[in-house]
Amino acid sequence: MSPTSNLPGLPAHGHVTFLGAGPGDPGLLTLRAVEALARADVLIAEPDVLDVVSAHARGGVDTPQPGTVDDASAVTEASSLRAATNLVMEAARGGKRVVRAVSGDVGLDTYAAEEMLACAAEGISFEVVPGIAAAVGVPAYAGVPLRDAQGTDVRFVDARTASDRCWSEVGASDGTVVVSTSLDSVAAAAGELVSSGRKPDTPMTVTIAGTTTRQRTWTATLGTIAQVLKQAKVLPSPDGGQPVIAVVGERSAAAQRDQLSWFESKPLFGWRVLVPRTKEQAASLSDQLSSYGAVPHEVPTIAVEPPRTPQQMERAVKGLVTGRYEWIAFTSVNAVKAVREKFEEYGLDARAFAGIKVAAVGEQTAAALVAFGVKPDLVPSGEQSAAGLLEDWPPYDPVFDPIDRVFLPRADIATETLVAGLIDLGWEVDDVTAYRTVRASPPPADTREAIKGGGFDAVLFTSSSTVRNLVGIAGKPHNVTVIACIGPATAKTAEEHGLRVDVMAPEPSVHKLAEALAEFGTRRRLAALEAGDPVTRPSERRPGSRRRRTAP
Repeated sequence: MSPTSNLPGLPAHGHVTFLGAGPGDPGLLTLRAVEALARADVLIAEPDVLDVVSAHARGGVDTPQPGTVDDASAVTEASSLRAATNLVMEAARGGKRVVRAVSGDVGLDTYAAEEMLACAAEGISFEVVPGIAAAVGVPAYAGVPLRDAQGTDVRFVDARTASDRCWSEVGASDGTVVVSTSLDSVAAAAGELVSSGRKPDTPMTVTIAGTTTRQRTWTATLGTIAQVLKQAKVLPSPDGGQPVIAVVGERSAAAQRDQLSWFESKPLFGWRVLVPRTKEQAASLSDQLSSYGAVPHEVPTIAVEPPRTPQQMERAVKGLVTGRYEWIAFTSVNAVKAVREKFEEYGLDARAFAGIKVAAVGEQTAAALVAFGVKPDLVPSGEQSAAGLLEDWPPYDPVFDPIDRVFLPRADIATETLVAGLIDLGWEVDDVTAYRTVRASPPPADTREAIKGGGFDAVLFTSSSTVRNLVGIAGKPHNVTVIACIGPATAKTAEEHGLRVDVMAPEPSVHKLAEALAEFGTRRRLAALEAGDPVTRPSERRPGSRRRRTAP
């Protein structure tokens, strides 16, 4: 019988999943890992991967922490191991599904095998979900291939535990060596390789915070790495104990990395971008920014509240059911949400839209309708705005339109452009306040300080109200911050508030706005490279700031 199976006749235990969380990028979690996390009753994770894995855990999961490990203290390491093992065993004995998450890959973790043996000794079933090891994933993100068609030998070395024999063997080899070490020990590891026979001019790359938007890679040789890190003002540093992955060998040559460095060369790599919208509204925009290498930070500038007098909205929804309207026009995601909530209040669903034509002002509003179960009949073919919607809206025709009325659920502060345009086209409009928009509460103090002090690299303004409200609740962005606006009206409002507009979307779409910012970042990066200057983020240029090399 397998030692991982519960023995017959013994009390039923829980189950433990030993899970590799990868080197840092949450996107590198495997599908199997996500499945295990979604079922876990208890999640026991190393501190450096807790944020990576907890996002996929179900609500209410218990997350006891064994404490941190101090590499300099064997006593602390042993204590931490015992604490983690005790937490795992206690939860499993109680019949819980436990996920034990470690950085990188489980098979390369120092203590995972001991915890597995403890489970096996008590007949607790367990499984292993491998993860991407830092020694493999980090070079891939740094643009440093470890092998080629010539079949180069690859050796992996942990500098903390490597013996003299280990250094001698890799020093005598001409293969690629991947060294796991700390930033302040890189030069010592390079010295060990030179002492063991490697030539001082052997290429070497050193990557810190690999696979995250804090990643930074330096290219040097075994003989020059200490000087390169000193000239870059990386060392000496109180953060010298941070782990790094160093790759030694011809595959790490600078000429190749210039062409293969796909991650750090993303157009907005490491940029902190302020998105002044609610989390629900900003989700797809934040995903797009992340794909460009940015770190989006969502700050709500408005709060949505029900109308003060709900009777008008209630009559309009009843009119939908009784056939009062030919059309319903949605001008925002919030309008869709307001109608949907009112439907649910009355026990209605998307079937109530049968026989009614539905219009959406743009792609995001259309997506919200589709999620509700409604496919819009009209979305602007050109500009995604009230004006664009009017361009495509058909005039009222008494022969083909049995009903001449349009239901328009909107915010209390909406402009009259659409109402006036529909009336000009011959339609009667029920302009109904579906929700109220009020200024949101100020963001936390550290966010306000980052906005005013130049801690953000860019801010995306998607309407004039986001400009006014952000300045009102958090202050004016610092003059080094790149200001990106969705259109001329928003840009004018920004300028009226003393802001310099750097980027404007070619058309009023949040996705086009993000694209325009990415193009700006690309041009900025290329200009720095052509001038022979280091590629920096806007926030690193603010007066009096000391450039931080390892964090965005």
